[in-house]
Amino acid sequence: MQPQWEPTAQDIASARITDFAAFVSARTGAQFPDYRALWQWSVDDIAGFWQALWDYFELGPVADGVLGSRTMPGARWFPGTRLNYTDQVIRQVRPDRPAVIALHEDAEPVEISWAALIDQVSAFAHTLRGFGVGAGDRVVGYLPNVPETIVAFLATASIGAVWSACGQDYSAKAALDRLGQLEPTVLVTADGYRFGGKRHDKRDDIAALRAGLPSVRATVAVSQLGLEVPDATAWPDAVADAGSGVIETTAVDFDHPLWIVFSSGTTGLPKGIVHGHGGVLLEHLKAVALHSDIGPDDTFFWYTSPSWMMWNFQVAGLLTGATVVTYDGSPAAGAPDALWRLAARVRATVLGTSPGYVLGCIKAGSVPRTEHDLSALRTVGITGSALPVSSALWLDANAGEHVQVSSISGGTDVVSAFIGGVPTVPVWPGELSAPYLGVALDAFDESGRPVRGEVGELVVTEPMPSMPVSFWRDPDGKRYHDAYFDTYVGVWRHGDWITVTERGSVVVHGRSDSTLNRHGIRMGSADIYQVVEQFPEITEALVIGAEQPDGGYWMPLFVVLAPGAELTEDLRTRIATAIRTEVSPRHVPDEIRVAPGVPHTRTGKKLEVPIKKLFQGADPDRVVERTAVDDPELLDWYARITPPHKA
Repeated sequence: MQPQWEPTAQDIASARITDFAAFVSARTGAQFPDYRALWQWSVDDIAGFWQALWDYFELGPVADGVLGSRTMPGARWFPGTRLNYTDQVIRQVRPDRPAVIALHEDAEPVEISWAALIDQVSAFAHTLRGFGVGAGDRVVGYLPNVPETIVAFLATASIGAVWSACGQDYSAKAALDRLGQLEPTVLVTADGYRFGGKRHDKRDDIAALRAGLPSVRATVAVSQLGLEVPDATAWPDAVADAGSGVIETTAVDFDHPLWIVFSSGTTGLPKGIVHGHGGVLLEHLKAVALHSDIGPDDTFFWYTSPSWMMWNFQVAGLLTGATVVTYDGSPAAGAPDALWRLAARVRATVLGTSPGYVLGCIKAGSVPRTEHDLSALRTVGITGSALPVSSALWLDANAGEHVQVSSISGGTDVVSAFIGGVPTVPVWPGELSAPYLGVALDAFDESGRPVRGEVGELVVTEPMPSMPVSFWRDPDGKRYHDAYFDTYVGVWRHGDWITVTERGSVVVHGRSDSTLNRHGIRMGSADIYQVVEQFPEITEALVIGAEQPDGGYWMPLFVVLAPGAELTEDLRTRIATAIRTEVSPRHVPDEIRVAPGVPHTRTGKKLEVPIKKLFQGADPDRVVERTAVDDPELLDWYARITPPHKA
């Protein structure tokens, strides 16, 4: 197979990662003829690598070494070292470029200067302190992807409080399932948002959310629709003291909680994943500056939502002095290729999207490179699911001249990528170029043996600073351990099927668990079941999210009917409406089918993963041990179903 993109000599010479390699060579004497050699050093000398990264970005003195313990779980990074994430953003202040460009479906772009950003962060931090918020308190957001969300996060972090957020495409119940665990002190929200040409008034959801958050002492409301949120401080009042340009940040321990992001909730309530200031700062500087090559001359635009870790990842562009772009609308507003039009308008140098969106553009016959001025674009980032070869080749032909397609794969768990593009490494269609620096990635078989050229479980054999500090409400660490370390002792098992190729690139085949990963937004099947199984006509339900070879995503819902019930069009509509309003409009199933039953393990767990494998073409006799199934004949019924890509 030939690469679809190869770096030029100039690309390699000017890449930040090349400069970093020279920095390491000068201090260690080691030689790095290529990226593979640099990566190998980074995982062989874990402490040396992260110390070098810390020094390269001039993050200040280190108190007591790099790695107090390397045991997983339980590794302790930079013990005694104190810092604050927001300080690194403050260091980037400049007068010549905006910090943020805000895009909306029905308004002109709005530029926020670095000075204005810092003024607002300073003012909002002052307001939070006035509400009694201190280090360790939780501030939560129920917000669209707008600049105010970034301001609220940075202000929260600056005083050592802990940020967490959900996008407003989540229902009040879905948001409460997450934010309600945190006993927050302050809620930052918006009256609503516009999406696909429609106004979404969220005041009823806000009221329900506030009713479920008795710990909230104050609410701050951002006006997007011109509506009044009762008993809330208006955003302009919350930043009324802007103008000082000075932020009094609070120095915190390296592992002090920065934010809490949530798992999909596949089995019960979503897990609150706690990340620390230092781990996120280091990981994001590495991923954004070295792997994405994003710096002060870049405009970084990733289509995302505050519900998704890619929002956190995009905000990290500010750590390198880049301009970041917020957008709260539909990627297909007015036309299927709207995202490309917006990227051209802001002259984005790095644009991020999903395989599902790319497939939609392909089906619509879009040709972005001829229909829009993408002359500034150098990288298209892809994540959310595996990018098929056909879509990779389409991007190569249609995104612009010498545009690198950087498909990345990671997770909310480390709020970054394990694998992805490198400015100095070729891109092969359908493959991720290489493991990221400092990621001791491998593929294991069921016995814990490394495999090459065949499918295995994605594992990480050495600790990373951005692995979770903890799970929320997990005092003994059992839930954390069981999530990643109950399969291979002392080794992180992520839950993805991958193949490591002979050239060191990686093919990602999709999740090895039952997470619903629609358009990059993860949702657990449990969220769906809580809604659907409340219908008196439904005795049980099974939802499957299966990646398809063409880059699509098939999400059928199977329902077992109560005696005498029928799956009428009215019932289908009521089920879809309930999921749309009570869970998420992005997770309405593609179709609803009647099933004779749902197979379970002998301990009562629904067999979501084996059935997903059936829909992806696995051998029915190998997806699960039939003696472990309560009704093996049901497997045969599901095996006879033909997914859309095979129809």
